[in-house]
Amino acid sequence: MINIAKIQKEKPIQELLNFSIINIDKPSGPTSFQVSHFVMQSAGASKASHLGTLDPMVTGVLPVALGRACRLNDYLMHKNKTYVGIMHLHKSISEVKLKEEIKKFIGKIMQMPPLRSRVKRQLRQREILSFEILEIGGKDVLFKTEVQAGTYIRKLCDDIGKEIGGAHMLELRRTKAGIFDETDSVSLYELEEAFAGLKKGDESALRKILIPGEIIADILPVVYVKEQSLKKLLSGSPIFAEFLENPRDAKSVADGKFCVFCGEKFIGCYASVLEKEIIARPEFVFS
Repeated sequence: MINIAKIQKEKPIQELLNFSIINIDKPSGPTSFQVSHFVMQSAGASKASHLGTLDPMVTGVLPVALGRACRLNDYLMHKNKTYVGIMHLHKSISEVKLKEEIKKFIGKIMQMPPLRSRVKRQLRQREILSFEILEIGGKDVLFKTEVQAGTYIRKLCDDIGKEIGGAHMLELRRTKAGIFDETDSVSLYELEEAFAGLKKGDESALRKILIPGEIIADILPVVYVKEQSLKKLLSGSPIFAEFLENPRDAKSVADGKFCVFCGEKFIGCYASVLEKEIIARPEFVFS
């Protein structure tokens, strides 16, 4: 098992900055790109990218990858998201009737991205895992929903409204994005303070904020390789059975993607292949 806390505590700070994720609590106002750019400038990083766009007025969990951790976006981004929001009803409706209509939207639905979205406007299948009414005050409905990545909550509220005489979203906050939760997020002010501390020689606050890129081990299966295979793997070699610490891993990762470590050293992310001698080919090698 990869000891993320140990890596976070012991890895040199500059190495952390080049391969880490910061779980930002995005405020209302700036775009996700602006937040990502601010984090990049604060860290002095060569690049940064956020893991899932939030509209300017939406707040909450916005993980931002730094440096080489940007290569992990595809593995970290496409996970379920959880939101808490307020939906305003255009007409009065009983709670019983409202819950009945909402049930129609639980499960797989077809959704058209809104006009202002950057993706192609065509019907896409998305899954609504839950939509819970937390409180009703007049025509305002406080709700919590867990959805598949890429689901538009504003559009979901609008579509529900079409069944009940109209509704629109008033407020929205993302409380969870995959493994990243609001309880572990930091404000932009806290981030500034942590970098100010670093300039004064105090790394402690920043270390608590920087999530090592090795956290990918919480997402993908982990396979360990022998130290003598390191040179070949870091040069882009595919994985052969003789590279594995445990030969039985060849079967356990026979169909999918996984991450590779040599001890606590992260090597990269690999995809299984159906070839006689080759176990997997690299998608991302941390050379």
